[in-house]
Amino acid sequence: MRNKILGILFWGMFCFTPIVNAQTSKISSGVPRVFLIGEEEKKYEQIMQQYSQMLFQVCDNSMDDAYNYWNTMMRDMENFAKTQNVDLKGIKIWLNVFWNTDGSIDYIVYHPKPNSKNMNYQELTKFFIAFQSQYQLPLKSVKKFSHYGSASFPLFNKAHLVQEK
Repeated sequence: MRNKILGILFWGMFCFTPIVNAQTSKISSGVPRVFLIGEEEKKYEQIMQQYSQMLFQVCDNSMDDAYNYWNTMMRDMENFAKTQNVDLKGIKIWLNVFWNTDGSIDYIVYHPKPNSKNMNYQELTKFFIAFQSQYQLPLKSVKKFSHYGSASFPLFNKAHLVQEK
């Protein structure tokens, strides 16, 4: 009986450790992978220098391609929120996303807009951590890259409106 209890405890620790690590996820530099603009100013400046190439440049200076990649990620984010039972409706934020060369997200830095719905931002940070840990932009680059943009949920862009017709 005692061995069964120890076995259950061991497996419980083994299974839940990745979840805890994902929620407190930090890159080896000690910088949180997701944070509000204003929380880590010096580290935020360092990150911006390390990811100096812009999404626009990775898209061969095509505004249409950069816009489509950004909107695809926003749509994927909105769909992921539905699977996580997170209500993004009414959220309006500025986002700075930092991608690794393989399209995986290294950092998400955000700030709510003044006209955004009021929300528990610790919960939003947890959502972004979960999203960034599983998402990969279908775009590769020789250098790390970033994009600073805006997001308002629910999404209403041309692609979204065409699908609804």
